Order: sequence, then C-alpha cells, then structure tokens
Amino acid sequence: MKQYIEERALELGAFIIENRTTVRAAAQMFGISKSTVHKDVTERLKKLNPSMAKQVRRILEENKAERHIRGGEATRIKYKKDERRAG
Repeated sequence: MKQYIEERALELGAFIIENRTTVRAAAQMFGISKSTVHKDVTERLKKLNPSMAKQVRRILEENKAERHIRGGEATRIKYKKDERRAG
C-alpha cells in the first residue's frame, strides 16, 4: 500500500473518532468519495491499526442505526420550509 493511502486511512480514522462523524461528512471534509472513505476505514485501517478500526466500526454502526432518525428529521424540516413558502 502506498504511503499516502496509509496516512489518509489513519487520518480518516482519527477524524471519525474525534468528531463521531459519518462517512459522508468525512468524505466531504477530505474531498474524496464516500466509497474511498469506507474502504479506507473498513479494510485498510484494519491492517494498519486494528484497535482504531474497531472504534471506527462502532461509530459507523451507531450512525447506521441512527440514520433513519436523521433522514426523518431532514424531511420534517424540508416540509416546514415548504409550508412557510406556501402560506
């Protein structure tokens, strides 16, 4: 694995742990695709730093379990904005 990829995977792992953020937010922050972030923190990080990989996996599982709530909240806000425009 190339050095910059290893460094990126470690940086992504640290970022996700520190900020308890989603794959999407990490991808946006680093300017890379969600699939790259996912591959870095699930496959590559496991080889580089297994304990960090476990922490990241727990956060990602937590985010996955909560995503239906965030999606519902976003929809609620959207429709509230639409109501104000129509009224």
